Amino acid sequence: MPIPRDFINELVARTDIVALVNSKVPLKKAGKNYSACCPFHSEKTPSFTVSQDKQFYHCFGCGAHGNAIDFVMEYDRLEFVDAIEDLAGQLGLEVPKEQGRGPKVDHALSKDLYQLMEEACNFYQAQLRQHSDKEKAQNYLEYRGLSSEVVERFNIGFAPDGWDNLLSRYRDNQGLQEKLLTAGMLIANDNGKRYDRFRDRLMFPIRDRRGRVIGFGGRVFGEGTPKYLNSPETPIFHKGNELYGLYELKLKHRNPHRALIVEGYMDVVALAQYGVDYAVASLGTSTTAEQLQLLQRSAQEVVCCYDGDRAGKEAAWRALETALPLLKPGDKLKFMFLEQGEDPDSTVRNIGKEAFEHHIEQSKSLEAFLFEKLTEDSAGDKSTLAKQAMALIEKVKDEILQNLLLENLAHKLGLNSSDELKKKFGFNSQAAKANPLGAKGLKGRGTPLRLAISLIIQHPEVGNNLPAQPALQHLSMPGLDLLIQLLDLTRTTQMTSAQLLEHFRQQPQFETVKKLSTWEHQVATEKLKHEFKKSLVWLSNQYLEQRYQELSLKQSHTKEERIQLQKLISIMKGINK
Repeated sequence: MPIPRDFINELVARTDIVALVNSKVPLKKAGKNYSACCPFHSEKTPSFTVSQDKQFYHCFGCGAHGNAIDFVMEYDRLEFVDAIEDLAGQLGLEVPKEQGRGPKVDHALSKDLYQLMEEACNFYQAQLRQHSDKEKAQNYLEYRGLSSEVVERFNIGFAPDGWDNLLSRYRDNQGLQEKLLTAGMLIANDNGKRYDRFRDRLMFPIRDRRGRVIGFGGRVFGEGTPKYLNSPETPIFHKGNELYGLYELKLKHRNPHRALIVEGYMDVVALAQYGVDYAVASLGTSTTAEQLQLLQRSAQEVVCCYDGDRAGKEAAWRALETALPLLKPGDKLKFMFLEQGEDPDSTVRNIGKEAFEHHIEQSKSLEAFLFEKLTEDSAGDKSTLAKQAMALIEKVKDEILQNLLLENLAHKLGLNSSDELKKKFGFNSQAAKANPLGAKGLKGRGTPLRLAISLIIQHPEVGNNLPAQPALQHLSMPGLDLLIQLLDLTRTTQMTSAQLLEHFRQQPQFETVKKLSTWEHQVATEKLKHEFKKSLVWLSNQYLEQRYQELSLKQSHTKEERIQLQKLISIMKGINK
């Protein structure tokens, strides 16, 4: 990550989450905390709370929770780095960048590129209204049935025919021409001559999540080639990380229930014209992990829409394989296939909004599409089906979805249960690795280890000035490494729950930390330290018992081991009294 960890910690420490949330969602005092109706789901009775002490929020209705950075990411739909920059700007801080880690970013250049791209967008829109050849573009828009409202909403423009329409505006400024080359708006041939990349095309500006123009897609009039010409990769445009129409979708729907991902710019615009205003396009690439994650954060349900031919099915399968390791509890991913030879644009024109949305409702669930494709590929061979399916299911980190897929597979193979399936074929669960403490037992006290981790996350002060716990370093127990990290972090440093949460953001334990940050441990405030130390004593005793078992099973012992075993026998007698 290019932003120094110390700066992020300072940012979280200096941001008052109560003031931050209250600036966007009016809060009311409710005992020690503050409450409001949740901004992330519809409700009439407030279940959204913000803790001044812990510096994080939690909704008891939909489960949304996190620190100040999480809130900005969720509420303003920003990526992590964008959220950091937004919070830093509010505090008047400049975000530093670490040297020697990741690609260097020239922020002054990026600022200039954003400005130039916005100017280009305005230029193309003006040409659509004013150019002598404007009727060509206007007639095409009319032919495609696009209203002036939709054209304006998507800032559609016109790049006239000619080599230097855009270039001529910067004829006397070599510096800006260089930046236009960097932004992909100009091309230089082998002789160094520069000319416009986009000529005689309908122009679709591509905006990032903050609404900044970062690239363009240009469509020919008629049947020329290439039908679509896209901006190249630039310092501000990475097509695998962006989605055409997402910014416009978010302007229209604060918390969209559904997002439909299609292949082309015109599909997005045509669907919006017919009232299906929640579509985005994948910029001519296979749907990437970054795009899927972006959509999953933006909508409750994601529907991937493809042609019904072989190429469409293969594209859908690639999207499914990409999605499996990314899915989290509550994510919904479905697959919609159109008639062969049709695309979303032609389909919605032929059947209208109501029938099109009915088609969306009939989309295949992830599990239905997965088993349909695997059954077809295995040609009825159950052993092949099992091996192919297990290899995919092992990648799933969402334990609920993983169990659902295993039960479905067991049923298809004629087995009694998923446990029988696991024993017969062997199973390496990524879900268990992702959450070593397990999904069960998150109500009530749970295990002493889970209790200890939850207490130190929610009340970091219990770890302050605690002596080192050497026994824990030698104890073999899933999840113990997380407790050791938390003890090391809080022993000599005063931290809030929000800072602890941020520390683990880029680590595998992040989801576990988030869950336990809101787990109801049912320990009274005055007993927090007592119960925490009690859990540590229990864990130390577990190590003593583990070591005792190891030495007892050995056939012969060294002198030191015999002395240690005698001491352990005395200790174990005391523990078991």
